[in-house]
Amino acid sequence: MTDTITTPTKRARRPRPKLVTLTDEAAKRVSEILAERGEGYLRVGVKNGGCAGMEYIMDYVAEPEKFDEVIEDKDVQIVVDAKAVLFLLGSVVDYEVDILSSKFTFRNPNQTDACGCGESVTIIPSTL
Repeated sequence: MTDTITTPTKRARRPRPKLVTLTDEAAKRVSEILAERGEGYLRVGVKNGGCAGMEYIMDYVAEPEKFDEVIEDKDVQIVVDAKAVLFLLGSVVDYEVDILSSKFTFRNPNQTDACGCGESVTIIPSTL
């Protein structure tokens, strides 16, 4: 009797969605801000607050914190707060300029509602 060694077959992995991406406009503006401030990373996350339940947060930091997710998009280092990963999965950060203001905005597939003033949102965790 001969011993037969079976090798497991490799299954194709389904593509993982990007955690957070930047539009070209957002990447350009974030790069400018990081250069001005001498910081190395854009940090994004969410916090409890506002009338709809959650608020997006953005900051510029020199180093990621211990459990943060670090990704790169369009030559920008992005740090995602570990507690916010399921809330931000698939989000796109944009930079919009109009006649009265300029601001960063989030297009988030997990966002289900927003308050009237636009300061807070309702987000459900991603099921992916």
